Amino acid sequence: MATTAPTGSPPSPPSLTHPPPPRKLTSVKALSESPGLSSIPSIYTFPKQPNHEPVSDTKEPIPTIDFSLLISSNPDERSKTIRELGKACRDWGFFMVTNHGVPERMMKAMIEVCREFFELTEEEKGESEGKHVLDPIRYGTSFNPSVDKILYWRDYLKIFQHPAFHSPSNPPSFREIALDYSKRTRGVMKEIVRGISESLGLEDKYIEKASNLENCLQIMIANLYPPCPQPELAMGLPAHSDHGLLTLLIQNDTVGLQVLHKDKWVNIYPIPNSFLANIGDHIEILSHGKYKSVLHQAVVNDRDVRISIALAHGPAADAAVSPAPMLLEDGQNPLAYRAMKYKEYVELQQSNKLDGKSCLEHIRNRGI
Repeated sequence: MATTAPTGSPPSPPSLTHPPPPRKLTSVKALSESPGLSSIPSIYTFPKQPNHEPVSDTKEPIPTIDFSLLISSNPDERSKTIRELGKACRDWGFFMVTNHGVPERMMKAMIEVCREFFELTEEEKGESEGKHVLDPIRYGTSFNPSVDKILYWRDYLKIFQHPAFHSPSNPPSFREIALDYSKRTRGVMKEIVRGISESLGLEDKYIEKASNLENCLQIMIANLYPPCPQPELAMGLPAHSDHGLLTLLIQNDTVGLQVLHKDKWVNIYPIPNSFLANIGDHIEILSHGKYKSVLHQAVVNDRDVRISIALAHGPAADAAVSPAPMLLEDGQNPLAYRAMKYKEYVELQQSNKLDGKSCLEHIRNRGI
């Protein structure tokens, strides 16, 4: 995991210079299906780290938010749920969302059509390769092969869904399924963000207005983690926090996500027909650190394919969010975070190595 530099010693800033074009790589899916593969290439092998955080055996369940109560017309039920939502953001930064109203068949169809995309030929998938990290459709492997010194055991498809909707041309059914799914999920996100706003003591639409949520940048990230013959040596994705306000994730039945909680990695076992939600860096900025984005990582296994689909919801591309003035305590500086347009923040993270919370540290004004 990333370590924070001591006060007064700013971390080395990530670079916004455009990296060289990524080298042409075989997908991890194709590699995993190589006949007789019994070990992984050295480019995928991570050195063992003696001081890495242990995996927790905690029986403490991840918080669950009943969405139907969050939008309840009963003020007592809603107030209680908003308090629970605030506690989940404060204590974990992650929570399950149940009874959200998105049909289970729609969620399963989204997972299935993403699986169909990854089953396309390398040539067909290659039609969706992007040239820049802000291209609206981008297929690839690892995270950013142009800067990754060790590659991650993961293929991905990233697609901008809002304010302008994009879709790969294949599979043919992708467009209709993704359009319906992203629209329904966006509705769930808005209600949760309103609840988060109220849990902070702000007006319910404060975050919505401050981030121009009507024009939010919604990005779908479909991840494929094939079976790995040496899972103890590889990583699906390293420890990182998410950009934006709120990520809503669904996955197939294979476990692989770990969340850092109380300095230990906790395996997450999703509840069927639920979203796994987590707050992003821009909630940490808006709340002036009262709620913090949390490190999480993806591990792999030697048996089963894992597919996860995250919908990352951020402010509008040109919005530059800052701490809510009413959350600042006496003596706290409102300029604790340097203003940066959201699209520039996304570009900063996507153009560099995925490294803990390094992007958030980059815009934090140290020593204030």
